[in-house]
Amino acid sequence: MTDPAGSPGGGAAGRYGREVFTPEDPREPERIDDAALVYDPVTTRLLRELGAGPGLRCLEVGAGTGTVARWLLEGAGVTEVVALDQDTRALAALGLPGLRVLTADVTDEDLDPGTFDLVHARFVLMHLPGRRRLVSRLAGLLNPGGVLVIGDAVELPDTRDRSSAYRRTMDAMWAALRTTIGTDLTEVPAYPRYLREEGLREVGAEVFCPPLVPGGPAARFWSGTWRRIRPELETSGLVDARVVERALAYLESPDLAELGPGMATVWGRRP
Repeated sequence: MTDPAGSPGGGAAGRYGREVFTPEDPREPERIDDAALVYDPVTTRLLRELGAGPGLRCLEVGAGTGTVARWLLEGAGVTEVVALDQDTRALAALGLPGLRVLTADVTDEDLDPGTFDLVHARFVLMHLPGRRRLVSRLAGLLNPGGVLVIGDAVELPDTRDRSSAYRRTMDAMWAALRTTIGTDLTEVPAYPRYLREEGLREVGAEVFCPPLVPGGPAARFWSGTWRRIRPELETSGLVDARVVERALAYLESPDLAELGPGMATVWGRRP
């Protein structure tokens, strides 16, 4: 999860996992797993509806701690999952039959993982340059009848709230991620068109915005995210330490009432 406007990549030279959210930080697996608690039920329900099951060969891009890969093998009973990530230590430790761990960068032009019946990438493309090209590349990995599923973040902000600590900190986060690693959400609404342009059929899309409740996994995820990039937040020029502290306290408060960031998932099938 791996996770803004203008040209692809926003001109930023950094990358997820290097400049921010480094896997060496002992808090990172917990942050990723909080996101999994929020989004895995949505993802796995959709993958099952799209036919995930025995006999399929699947590619899980940006596999993280392996929760979706595990579900594909143990919950859906697929034959093989190739779990691709730049840091695969958590994946290698799973030791699941049918799991092939591939330590690689999906943007590597020389990468050739084979072809698949299902390709899934969640909270990956939004952090990478050349998103349109990556959609084309992932679509090109599909076998006939195979399905491409892409999920990325969307936000429906309260446009009348520009001054609360929550809104200012969330805005500062997106700005910091754009400046540091090129994160860009503005292209996400174009994904259905991209899949159609790749010749995929049965293209569909949905948006899920999880509830933000004090102590819940979504609130913990954003709290953990803000804490992980706090130096970048406070040097963004948009917030200071006092604002961030108020925003963090709000995520734990019974007064919490926000439509938090969600996930847009787009899918299409190779004829």
